Amino acid sequence: MSSVSSRANRGWWDGNADDYQAEHGGFLRDSGFVWCPEGVDEADAHLLGEVRGRRVLEIGCGAAQCARWLVSQGAEVAAFDLSYRQLLHARRIDLGTGLRVPVLQADAESLPFAAGSFDLACSAYGALPFAADPLAVFREVRRVLRPGGRFVFSVSHPVRWAFPDDPGPRGLTSDRPYFDRSPYVERDEHGAVTYAEHHRTMGDWVNLLVESGLTVTGLLEPEWPEGHERVWGGWSPLRGRHLPGTAIFSCSRS
Repeated sequence: MSSVSSRANRGWWDGNADDYQAEHGGFLRDSGFVWCPEGVDEADAHLLGEVRGRRVLEIGCGAAQCARWLVSQGAEVAAFDLSYRQLLHARRIDLGTGLRVPVLQADAESLPFAAGSFDLACSAYGALPFAADPLAVFREVRRVLRPGGRFVFSVSHPVRWAFPDDPGPRGLTSDRPYFDRSPYVERDEHGAVTYAEHHRTMGDWVNLLVESGLTVTGLLEPEWPEGHERVWGGWSPLRGRHLPGTAIFSCSRS
């Protein structure tokens, strides 16, 4: 499933990058590190700790908004994404801001970096929801981190899988088992997979991290903030008051 998911999601994001950046670019900011639709901002949350002078890898960077903010804070950053079209948006923003981020096209399950290359790794909804083999991703992250390095990533909160992806009242009633790990798949008229998103329970995420050799050091389940009225797909103030929408894992490499 890994190659099928990678191929499908590369094509989907290449085809939808323009619309995604047009819809969400203002919220993400050209140089800003927003962890999730709830609006958790790294400038306030400091989940990565001190970044100045650190070598940082952003996994699934999209248009590299997070990586660009890290550069502005004095970090030495490399970033990659599966989608070439997303990386073209990164170049567009580089030209507009004067903050250049080194980016490349790559798959998170096979990182083109040497062992021990980075002090920190991060991913804000990048790559992991779409990876058919998250254990391979975690093992690669561990490989490229130096001993004592840290990895922080955000994904959709696993409990959301049991509910329709609807920002309205329908999204408050479970319609599928939380323990059903069947991926969400879209297909074209010929039956070929055009999009794939994978579900893991909270226990699955923790166990995969442990199996990879990473140590879980923290878990943040952001509450929906007062006054935040923005709807992003299935994320909304209504649902956010009842259900967690995001899980942010902090990990370390021994």
